[in-house]
Amino acid sequence: MIFTFYKARGLKVGKSLVEEDKLDLAKKLEELAKKKGVELLLPVDVVVADKFDANANDKIVDINNIPDDWLGLDIGPKSIELFNKALDDAKTVVWNGPMGVFEFPKFAKGTVGIANKLAEITPKGAITIIGGGDSVAAVEQAGVASKMSHISTGGGASLELLEGRVLPGVAALNEK
Repeated sequence: MIFTFYKARGLKVGKSLVEEDKLDLAKKLEELAKKKGVELLLPVDVVVADKFDANANDKIVDINNIPDDWLGLDIGPKSIELFNKALDDAKTVVWNGPMGVFEFPKFAKGTVGIANKLAEITPKGAITIIGGGDSVAAVEQAGVASKMSHISTGGGASLELLEGRVLPGVAALNEK
């Protein structure tokens, strides 16, 4: 998702995954956040690889320096630090989607770093909601699933519920 925002800003993203049909939406979301005075945090550095492979060559680069033939597979250490600092005082966190390709150990540092931070702030009173199968797998892989406030494998449905949409399954129950 981050590379869609970067490309919408006019940055080079190499061979990173981009949702081409969401470029206008990414621009609008950044404009709306700015207009409303909401800080929209995006990574400042990324871990890029020369191919999509667990054993690929990798390096950490600033978001302005993503090489043409490389693809982003994780957030970098400066971004982990940035996000962890932002999470320090969080009261509620809804996490839907890992930070990188956590299934490859080499590219799991961002996801594990954020998972560990959420596990740290939950006992301090933060409500941590993990939504979606990949996110659930990530906190389980990090060994911190039991430390989260709530876990749901229904990521898309969780987001739709937060948007205020009526979920078909809930609607069907209400009709009975």
